[in-house]
Amino acid sequence: MSAAAPNTVAHRGMITVSIMLATIMQALDTTIANVALPHMQGSLQASQDQITWVLTSYIVAAAITLPLTGWLCGHWGRRRVFLVSVVGFTLASALCGLAGSMVEIVAARLLQGVFGAALVPLSQAVLLDINPREKVGQAMAIWGAGIMVGPILGPLLGGWLTDQFDWRWVFFINLPVGLVALWGIARYLPESRPKAEKLDLFGFVSLSLAIGMLQMFLDRGEQLDWFDSWEIRLEAATAVVAFAFFAVHTWTVQGTSFLDRALLKDRNFVTGLLFAFIVGMILFATMSLLPTFLQGLMGYPVVYTGAVTAPRGVGTMIAMIVVGRLVQRIDVRGIMAVGFGLTAFSLWQMTRFSPDMDSTLVITSGFIQGLGIGFTFVPLSTATFATLAPQLRHQGTPIFSLLRNIGSSVGISIVQTLLTEDTASAHANLAALVAPGNAALATLPPSMNPGSLSGLAALNAEVTRQAAMIGYLDDFWIMMVITAVAIPLLLLIRKPQRAAAGPAEVPH
Repeated sequence: MSAAAPNTVAHRGMITVSIMLATIMQALDTTIANVALPHMQGSLQASQDQITWVLTSYIVAAAITLPLTGWLCGHWGRRRVFLVSVVGFTLASALCGLAGSMVEIVAARLLQGVFGAALVPLSQAVLLDINPREKVGQAMAIWGAGIMVGPILGPLLGGWLTDQFDWRWVFFINLPVGLVALWGIARYLPESRPKAEKLDLFGFVSLSLAIGMLQMFLDRGEQLDWFDSWEIRLEAATAVVAFAFFAVHTWTVQGTSFLDRALLKDRNFVTGLLFAFIVGMILFATMSLLPTFLQGLMGYPVVYTGAVTAPRGVGTMIAMIVVGRLVQRIDVRGIMAVGFGLTAFSLWQMTRFSPDMDSTLVITSGFIQGLGIGFTFVPLSTATFATLAPQLRHQGTPIFSLLRNIGSSVGISIVQTLLTEDTASAHANLAALVAPGNAALATLPPSMNPGSLSGLAALNAEVTRQAAMIGYLDDFWIMMVITAVAIPLLLLIRKPQRAAAGPAEVPH
């Protein structure tokens, strides 16, 4: 069949709704299960070490499968891959909800990761292809809203479902969404023309091994005390060696490589990957800190924690609605600079958190950070693919999602490790002040009198609380610095042309 211009694509609205339902379903599952872990642990009789595999198995399976998306679409066609992914993800979600043991739920989560990996890059590639150039900004706003708001609202929805029903509904909620998405994609999404692409098996295996070992290293490193563990040393070494083999193979292989070298010749695409990494790191690192901060340190219930963090999603939605209309009128680098500036300001606000504050600062800083992320991600997606040839999108979109995911894993590992180290250091420094010669101890309430065992225990609990607060504030400060330093790097992005130099074609 002949290719059709985006302006002639039928049912663009229904295609958008259908693929975004699938995308939101997958994006929600990156965080929705986190708040239900304690309930799963009791129900499945799992240890703390075992229950983390509910998260790790999904992340590792998705990371390994994600780079294969481009080849699958070229070989089998985008519509077919989309349908198989939605069916597999929905069935795997049902299996997660029905799981009666750790082995069953980890196996089901592996399947979720395998089938869900392609959904986000596929939806981005479809939206880029079915929309004319002047509407790409609005399309990326819709796509960005789905993948960003999903993880933000995941803890709120997961906490409510677990509190009101059962942890299994965290997975069962995907069934109706998946069925509607499946119907819409099967009914309205046209098939792309498959191309007979030979799979570069060595490139795929080496890259998958590198990504899988990197994810294991990042996910389990803090838990196993990093390089003091033989497992972590082995995973790090394997990741480095496998990636080295992949890089040399890609650069020297004659013929088709698993990663098309033409992608690396597009400056905007390569720079966009760097910023996708940074955005993933900032967003998900902050999100990983706030639930433990609010529940563990501030004593918020799980549902209230979701409620006070939900304004971040509201801010993201508002920003994406606005920025979708601005990207064709204003230099995307300026919009992104505003976004990074707002994000840095919100992180500065978080460095003002205190143990005795109310939730006002949590809500306002989260809302401003949501605005910042929204003003950053939409123009980033637009600029990254503005100069990339349409035939490279099926490879480019999975790599873009992969770098964002790796950035989130790196960011989470960094802040969690620093939190542990800074808290321990602050505790030691504060405890050293609890000495007989310190006149400030006389001002403490009688319940914290260090002369009695109960008073000493209460005093140690307060020292621990203050030390944890210092650890969190140090993390927020570091993320603020990273965000601010990233702003000058925006000059590396080439200004996308506004002219409609002929719309990109969408294959049928």
